[in-house]
Amino acid sequence: MDGTEGVSKDQHIAAYLDHLWLSKGLSSNTLNAYRRDLERAAKLLLQEDDGARLVDASPASLQACYQALQQQGLSTRSTARWLSAVRGFYRYLLKREIIHQDPTQGMTHPRLKRTLPAILSSRQVEDLLAAPDVDTALGLRDRAMLEVLYGSGLRVTELVALELANVNFRQGVIRVQGKGGKERLVPTGENALFWVERFFTEARPQLLPGGGKTLFPSQRGRVMTRQTFWHAIKRHAAAAGISQNISPHTLRHAFATHLVDNGADLRAVQMMLGHSDLSTTQIYTHVAQQRLKKLVQEHHPRG
Repeated sequence: MDGTEGVSKDQHIAAYLDHLWLSKGLSSNTLNAYRRDLERAAKLLLQEDDGARLVDASPASLQACYQALQQQGLSTRSTARWLSAVRGFYRYLLKREIIHQDPTQGMTHPRLKRTLPAILSSRQVEDLLAAPDVDTALGLRDRAMLEVLYGSGLRVTELVALELANVNFRQGVIRVQGKGGKERLVPTGENALFWVERFFTEARPQLLPGGGKTLFPSQRGRVMTRQTFWHAIKRHAAAAGISQNISPHTLRHAFATHLVDNGADLRAVQMMLGHSDLSTTQIYTHVAQQRLKKLVQEHHPRG
């Protein structure tokens, strides 16, 4: 199984990761994060409870592990993620009657400080979109990818995985396979479709002369990695004179924030982003409020 290669020798951890891979379709990166957190828990338990196995952990020993993580200076977000991984593991064991009590039941998550994502202004987005040299095949590809990213709010993993069959030019939608293998149809704007069609006609045959399914191939004619596009967007941001630190996810944030700014229904935005929980999408209302507050402070005579 490719998703959990190199996991811990603990048979229960391995079985749990297999379960996650089969039932939720989690990516290798996510599975590896779960593995690291569970192995860290197992290692801490050996130190805190005289060699106890993870499956036999008591509430007191797990609480000691949790406190040890905090004393090591692990961030609040990282400790919260660790607790979520461990809690999911014990719920899996409990459901299969391997254990009869969840030792994490009395443990509470640390309070996470809400951090608002950095957002590009409409002017900055326009400058970024115009940065690639569309007289080259790679530049035209990057322009099309940036337009789709901002025009549809895709995750970068969804963007690089797009195939020709995913784009319906007539209906103006893109079929996306998101987290957990869930599919959704995302409408995209005329500008994005224009640049995708131009790339398909003028540049894609140069990058993929033998044809293929991949919509946005790499320079070598393969499926592009997230890292490759991350470096490309950094380069184009520098060319556009954007000094703030941005990533492909920044355009996803800009897509959602600009929709909310212009009165889009929050549930519609949730569906387009592929969020399973509306509370995740609600952060963009806070972003919009912060932007309005800053606008008043900067321009109102009594701001």
